[in-house]
Amino acid sequence: MCKEFTKIIQLALRPPKFILKITTMKKLLLAIALFSASLVVLESCSPKATTGATSVRRGNVTGNWMLNNISFEGIPDVAVRSFLGESSYKCFVGSTWSLTNSGNGTYNLPASANCGAKSQDIFWSVNSSDGTFQFKKLYEGDKAKNVTEGYRMMLTNADDNTMTIKSPIEYSGSTAYVVMNFVKSVK
Repeated sequence: MCKEFTKIIQLALRPPKFILKITTMKKLLLAIALFSASLVVLESCSPKATTGATSVRRGNVTGNWMLNNISFEGIPDVAVRSFLGESSYKCFVGSTWSLTNSGNGTYNLPASANCGAKSQDIFWSVNSSDGTFQFKKLYEGDKAKNVTEGYRMMLTNADDNTMTIKSPIEYSGSTAYVVMNFVKSVK
């Protein structure tokens, strides 16, 4: 009888198996939580990969701009006969661009010896993920959503004072660029 009584006491004092399993599960969950937290901390501290494209926002482009200079990369200027639907790239030097936050805009070409003065309505946008500036020419009665043709260029810089847009052009089997340099103007 003493032996049986001793076994009963031992069983009563020993924690049940399900309590041991719960304690083991708590330890496992704690280890998983610590591991996950350390991964989050390591990820937030690691350097971010860049694609080479400048990160620009629509707000950097919105405003009034004057195109003060056009240069060329990988192509001689005499090889560029027409540009953005105009007879010469020279028509754009000194042009003013008004780009509103809604996407509507206008560019005005000044009169010169080779070009007549012109005002052109456009609808524009910036794609921050690939660093592009694109616009469509709008004519009387056009709705931007119905216009399927336009221009897509690389937006390489846009800050409070300057903006640089590169227009890719195929030349001698490779890609060359017409580089448009803008300065912010006060209207």
